[in-house]
Order: sequence, then C-alpha cells, then structure tokens
Amino acid sequence: MIHFVLLIVCAVAIYLSCEWFVNAVEWLGERLNVGKMAVGTILAAFGTALPESVVTLVAVTTGGTEEAKNIGVGAAMGGPLALATVAYGITGVALLVKRRRDRAAAPATGAALVPASAALGTEKDMRRLAKDQKWFLPIFFVKVSLGLVAFAFKPTLGVLFFAAYAAYFWREIRASRADEAAGDEGDDEEEELEALKIQPKKASPDTWAVVAQTLATLVVIFFAAHYFVAQLDVIGPMLGLSATVTALLLSPIATELPEIMNAIIWVRQGKVKLALANVSGSMMIQATVPSGIGLLFTKWHFDGPLLWSGLVTMAAIVYLLLTMRAHRLTPARLAVAAGFYAVFAVGLVPLLA
Repeated sequence: MIHFVLLIVCAVAIYLSCEWFVNAVEWLGERLNVGKMAVGTILAAFGTALPESVVTLVAVTTGGTEEAKNIGVGAAMGGPLALATVAYGITGVALLVKRRRDRAAAPATGAALVPASAALGTEKDMRRLAKDQKWFLPIFFVKVSLGLVAFAFKPTLGVLFFAAYAAYFWREIRASRADEAAGDEGDDEEEELEALKIQPKKASPDTWAVVAQTLATLVVIFFAAHYFVAQLDVIGPMLGLSATVTALLLSPIATELPEIMNAIIWVRQGKVKLALANVSGSMMIQATVPSGIGLLFTKWHFDGPLLWSGLVTMAAIVYLLLTMRAHRLTPARLAVAAGFYAVFAVGLVPLLA
C-alpha cells in the first residue's frame, strides 16, 4: 500500500514542479531572447530531458555488466516511443477536454466557439511542426539501423548524433527569433507572462530568481521522476507483471512524465503551440543525445523488443507527419497516437513468450 501512496505523491510532486518549471522557463526564454517557440522545443525540452540523458550516461559508463549497459540502450529507445505515442496522445486528450470546457463556458463568457474537430493551428504552424518530425524520422531511422549491424567504427558515429542535435538547436533558435521579429508567434495565444511564482508581486522578476526557480524545479522533477520509476519497479511485480514488462511498458512512460505534464499544463493555459513544441523538441533530444552516448559506450545491438519499439515509433511519426502535412491534425487525431503504444504492448507478447 505504501508504494501506491508514494507513487501518487511522486506524481503530484512532478505535476506541481512542472507548473513552477514552465512558469520559470517562459521567463528564462524571455531573458535569453530565444523566441517563444524555442522555449518549448529547446529550453523546456532540454531541461527535462537532460537528467534522463545523465542517467543514460551513468548506466552505460559505470555499468559493470552488459545487462546494466543495456538499460541505457533501452532508455534511449523507450523515450522516443513514449513521446511519439503516449505524450502526443495525452496532449490530444487534454486538448479535447479543454475545447469541450471552453464550449460549455462560451455562453457565459461570450468567447468564440472552436469546434472540437477544428485543426490545430494554422497551415504554417503545421508545416513547422511537420518539419520537426521530418528532422526526427531520418535520424531515428539511422539510429535503429545501426542497432542491426556491427562494424569497427560504429562507436565513432555517436558524435554525429550530437552534431545533429546541435544543428537542430541552432535552426530552432534562428527560426524562433525570426518568427518573433516578424510577429508570427503567439498570434492566437496569450502573450502576457504570468508573474514568477517566487516573485509574484514583480511585473518583471529578477534574473537570479528566474534561474533559481528553473534549477530548483528541475532538481525536484529529477528526483521525483526517478523515485516514481522506482515505485513502478516494485508495484509492477505486485500486479503480476514481470520485471521485463515493467521496464519495457511502464518505465518509459514514467520517465517521460515531466514532458507529458509540461504539455498538459501549457494546454490548460491555452498555449497549444508550446505544448506541441515541447513534445517535438523532447523527441529530438531523445533521438540524438542518449543515442550518441549509447553508440560511444555500448555495442548498440538491438534484440526483438528494441527493434519492435523502433518500428512502432516510426509508424507513429509517419502517421503524425502525414496528418500534419495535410493540415488535418485535430485533437482527436492527435489522441489516436496513443493507440500505437497499445499496438506496441500487444506486439510484445509473442516477443517475450
């Protein structure tokens, strides 16, 4: 019973910390002048994914056994899968709930009604989001392909994954700043930043306070998320799930919980672009940084479950990419992405038998 209580406590701690984190990171983006969209794709994504990358680094460099190193490889594959399916799916559900609540409140507020089936954002928004997926897909394809072959200089290719993220980083910063200069960002979303949580009476908080709140919340998120995973590792067998199933099915979702919480909070605040940008930016980090670490320090060889996770991830991204390019991405269609995780779970049964 205590493990279930601790699981709930950790989930609440992650949510509240993410609430403070997104509040601080928006101010940090304003101070660094990175542009509004880069707050989601770069700052928030990098902040929540960095601790996970550190865990991967520790696992593959200090692991005394091959099994310990394989944990790092599994994390490098599980993260993108959870983001491409569950994170996008939950964001879609959150958008559906918000639109229904907005419609219910519309008669009292006089606000314009947005149909539940309306596409997310403008055609330009979809092109930009699709561009993130087009960056992700070829990188992820190479990442999976390398897990199927063996050759002498394969470890050195890990450096290319770091270079790929560096290129994405600078592209996002330039594009975000250019859009902001042209007045293309945030045209349908709230521009006013909420007061910093630790300085609520200041219209413009001190920079030290912005940095302090950002770092403090990241520390809490890091420890709460990993304690959450630890509780799942105990609860899984209690529910009759094997350690392997828990690691492959539940742990990836738990690890990506901060990114999911960020997206839910931004949807609740009406900042849909930031919510979607946070997920796509987190996917780019997960496709490059942990992969680069894994290639440098492990054999990077995939078994059946890892290959299956890669195939399902790519299928989910192809589905989303085609929907975005057709400008037909609605909350309901975004929620469908979560179904790919169910497909992954069903496909695991014969692989683990």
